Amino acid sequence: MKDKRILYVSSEVVPYLPETEISSMSFEAPRMVNKQGGQIRIFMPRFGNINERRHQLHEVIRLSGINLVINDLDMPLIIKVASIPKERIQVYFIDNEEYFKRKATLTDEDGKLFPDNDERAIFFAKGVIETVKKLNWAPDIIHVNGWLASLLPLYLKEFYKTEPLFTESKIVTSVYNQSFDGTLDKGMINKVKFDGLEEDAIKPLEKPDYINLMKVAIDNSDAVIRGSQELPEELDSYINDLEKPVLDFHSIEEFADPYTEFYKDAVLNS
Repeated sequence: MKDKRILYVSSEVVPYLPETEISSMSFEAPRMVNKQGGQIRIFMPRFGNINERRHQLHEVIRLSGINLVINDLDMPLIIKVASIPKERIQVYFIDNEEYFKRKATLTDEDGKLFPDNDERAIFFAKGVIETVKKLNWAPDIIHVNGWLASLLPLYLKEFYKTEPLFTESKIVTSVYNQSFDGTLDKGMINKVKFDGLEEDAIKPLEKPDYINLMKVAIDNSDAVIRGSQELPEELDSYINDLEKPVLDFHSIEEFADPYTEFYKDAVLNS
């Protein structure tokens, strides 16, 4: 993967959030590419339960300061950055006082989804893309992890389809068995429609549950990875029927070679 540029976009990454299947792989895969001489960038939300002092996050003024329009409201984008100790890997954090200040990630203390998770997902997708544009860094591969990041492929293929920086970029989505009960805000589809996205591309968001969010991500990706050994049956069947490259599950102990081959042979040549 020498000199290849890979953008990792994830809802969670260790060491900033606890170890899960997603957060661990969102650290190990970039570390692998980094060791192979590839160039990487990692983006994640700056959730309020991330300890800024301990992890030495600091705001990047030259990247901050633009407003993203979410459902007709101007929301300021703040970019923070930190380095993973000993790895020489930079992580960029998408931040906004309204969406990410609360001291939790996706649910409240009773385990209920935050009612604005749909807007947070839209903000995260747009925030990543706008920041990469400011960096003027054209990725060869964009690898998406976690349902909060699931709108990124849709926005790249629809809202930003004329953006020249991404014309050669290939999108990979890892699908995990980390879902949620119920749906996001029922009005989510209208908030996405506000951005002028094609009706057919967003139809699944009429019912914005975990399955449909991931279907939208899969539909707008160039390749898919099974990130968990077991997936919801409906998603498993959906992936089985795809006519695009799919990599089956590999554990964190043995993923390096299969991921490298998949990136090189299936994704970059698709």
